[in-house]
Amino acid sequence: MATESPILIASVQRAFRLMEAVGAHEGGAPAQQLARETGLALTATYHLLRTLAHDGYLRQLEDGGYVLGDRLDTLQSGGREQAQLSYVRPALASLRDDLSAAAYLTFYEDGEIQVAEIVDSPRAPQVDIWVGFEDAGHATALGKCLLRELDDEARNDYLSRHPLADLTPRTITRRSELVRRLDTSPRPPVVTDMEEYTLGTYCVAVPVFRGQTPGSLGVSLRVDRLSQLNQVRDRLIPAAKRVTRGLSLTI
Repeated sequence: MATESPILIASVQRAFRLMEAVGAHEGGAPAQQLARETGLALTATYHLLRTLAHDGYLRQLEDGGYVLGDRLDTLQSGGREQAQLSYVRPALASLRDDLSAAAYLTFYEDGEIQVAEIVDSPRAPQVDIWVGFEDAGHATALGKCLLRELDDEARNDYLSRHPLADLTPRTITRRSELVRRLDTSPRPPVVTDMEEYTLGTYCVAVPVFRGQTPGSLGVSLRVDRLSQLNQVRDRLIPAAKRVTRGLSLTI
């Protein structure tokens, strides 16, 4: 049986050809030149250029030439992040399977706690994220781990913008108490939250790094598995080293 040819969208192909042609001219190129180089009709070239410029993928210069737009930087940045995560996702999956616990990876970027990846399964479901981690740094092991790695200025900045909301009866809501615990937590650098984010769940986290960007790797478990805390700690620390090494491969 003959294999069916894939359905291709010609307009999408033309748009990419046009962006490739624009990218070949560091100082920009006018529509007429781009039409000749791509073999596109001049009218179609104008329509595509206007559309791509409108959406930020191209930018028109004062002399009428076109250069690549800022929107492509966002795509390239996202591609780099995907490549980084592809290196470390197996380590998170292994952690999930070994501990039967959902695994989480976060980073502190642009003054906020950002969740980069969650690897769970039906047997190891993630915690119910009823309050975004970016606003719950004081109540999650992942967030507290990140806050402990920050210098005083960065930590004070975060805490000044995020009130210590009372999420459960166990949540630390006094800033002085939170800072005291962050600064006196034991080494090696393992941080826990005991039902501080959600009742019935405890979490454990350790620091990771992507270059100079601090992050945290953690897992969440039911409180009836609290007896496994030492096992979780022993498994997390080497996993964090592998994740940090994996992240360094794509910097």
